[in-house]
Amino acid sequence: MASPEKYATIVKSRARELGFDHCGIAEAKFLEKEAPKLEDWLKRNYHGKMAYMANHFDKRLDPRKLVEGAKSVVSLIYNYFPQEKLPENRENLKIAKYAYGKDYHFVVKDKLKKLLILLKEDIGEFGGRAFVDSAPVMERQWAQRAGLGWQGKNSLLLNRQMGSFFFLAELIVDLPLAPDPPFSGDYCGTCTKCLDACPTDAIPQSGVVDGSRCISYFTIELKEELPKEMKGKFENWMFGCDICQDVCPWNRFSKPHREPEFNPNPLMKEMDNADWEELTRETFGKIFQKSALKRTKWEGLKRNIRFLKQKPPSSEEGSGSTS
Repeated sequence: MASPEKYATIVKSRARELGFDHCGIAEAKFLEKEAPKLEDWLKRNYHGKMAYMANHFDKRLDPRKLVEGAKSVVSLIYNYFPQEKLPENRENLKIAKYAYGKDYHFVVKDKLKKLLILLKEDIGEFGGRAFVDSAPVMERQWAQRAGLGWQGKNSLLLNRQMGSFFFLAELIVDLPLAPDPPFSGDYCGTCTKCLDACPTDAIPQSGVVDGSRCISYFTIELKEELPKEMKGKFENWMFGCDICQDVCPWNRFSKPHREPEFNPNPLMKEMDNADWEELTRETFGKIFQKSALKRTKWEGLKRNIRFLKQKPPSSEEGSGSTS
């Protein structure tokens, strides 16, 4: 049997071959420090109507409850920073950059499945599962433990070479792999740009996001009518939001991805506000068949657009003519 160091080298080499930008390894064990933080976050109801966030508390904290006999957590980074941004001025309806192309759940999950197959060819049979934001895995915490970066004040993982416009993915395996040193630094310093820029005050304190006030939560996760008090605060984001990333100084290091699947549909690149507002269910199904926008569905997207067109309460309460 090869050594844990040899296995780790094989894992990282194969990950690079498949296009992953960074790969780090941590020992699979209980996340003791994170447990009280997660409990407090849930008690404050920062998960809003995302009931699934309160489920499987023990599994979120212990990967051995997800994969029997797990010994290692492999954390991977996959870049999605676009080569060409869609118009994002204040007048344009906007979607988060991660949703420009094909749904990352499909793209990255396929990469992970290939990685598992290649590793079993190299190493032999072992047990493991692949995860891409689809199971109770605390991916940012594991990435930090694997040495890939630190959690910024907007709670996202920041990497000194790439910023934060990337997807995180994990392999949890029963294979002994030499772990990397955890990332111990915090390079946000005194910067508060992400906190200051959030129009819905969704970052109440450094490193903590109130998910129930986040524009991404409202436009994607919330299935009911949007709260009136939020009118005029979405800055024309109709699906997701990139504000706290766009203002982050570390994202000056972002470089365009090399994944063709993440390029926007040519038809979407040509759409203006009128096209979005007049979008039919049929056209939505054709253009966004494999897009992350399907998460909010046609009805949800139309709801978001209607909400963005409404005037905030302060404007509606005025007594003068608006013509």
